[in-house]
Amino acid sequence: MRSPDTVPASFRFEQFQDYLTFERGLSDRTVSAYGSDLRAWGEVMVAEGVRDPASVEPGHLRVWVDGLTEANLAPTSVRRAQSALRTYFGFLLAEGVITTDPTERLVSPRKGRPLPDYLSHDEVDRLLEAPDATRPLYWRDRAILEVLYASGTRVSELVDLPLHGLALEEGVLTVFGKGAKERLVPVGGPARRALERYLREVRPGLDQGKGKGKVFLNARGTPLTRMTVWNIVKDSAARAGIGRKVSPHTLRHTFATHLLEGGADLAAVQELLGHADITTTQIYTHVDRARLRDLHRRFHPRGR
Repeated sequence: MRSPDTVPASFRFEQFQDYLTFERGLSDRTVSAYGSDLRAWGEVMVAEGVRDPASVEPGHLRVWVDGLTEANLAPTSVRRAQSALRTYFGFLLAEGVITTDPTERLVSPRKGRPLPDYLSHDEVDRLLEAPDATRPLYWRDRAILEVLYASGTRVSELVDLPLHGLALEEGVLTVFGKGAKERLVPVGGPARRALERYLREVRPGLDQGKGKGKVFLNARGTPLTRMTVWNIVKDSAARAGIGRKVSPHTLRHTFATHLLEGGADLAAVQELLGHADITTTQIYTHVDRARLRDLHRRFHPRGR
């Protein structure tokens, strides 16, 4: 489980490997699987600005779990990755490296594939209007929400969106998905206008030469992290009075669901989402079927 150069030695991956091998006596296969999961997790933490395991917060783990969801991993793979992480933090706790375990409230996925959660049209409207218009970063936050809903991009694609990927006069963005695959995604008028306001009125004041050519920057002028975007969405949902968990991936689900509800072709939705396999996209047909069954049950004279 040799740590990649991108993950500092402070994460103690090598010591954890020795613990698994010599104290727990786990098989080489299990140690290797845990190592693979932890390397991937560690790289996400470093990308989020975490330099040691004592700095990991539950919010960082939610960002990681959202990334597993984006990757469309099977629930069994997610549970194995979470088991590796829990074992790792248990080791650090026993060694006195940390004093609290951030995985205590980590929820494992249910067996089987749950239907994706999505927002109603009214909830979307409230969410998009939720950012505080008196704050200097209002147009940045508004543009982030508008783009997530308008394009269905993954949060990783949003934070990596380059300035040269914008063609606002044509109403399209060029995003780079899994495996560096490039795709065009259209955005409508509200998202274009919010982006234009942000680029004209906010981003120039943020850019201090450290933006790496990315569209969305933080107050220090560096590219946004996924956790920051997650928090923007979460805080906006709270301001909008939406009483359940809302993440950037919820807006991706909502984008796809609303397209299908409006009559969009499944293959077109697959292309817009950047799914390699249409079977991944087909989960949204189940959402639409569930909605139709609910409508029938509520309004048909013999629907109950």
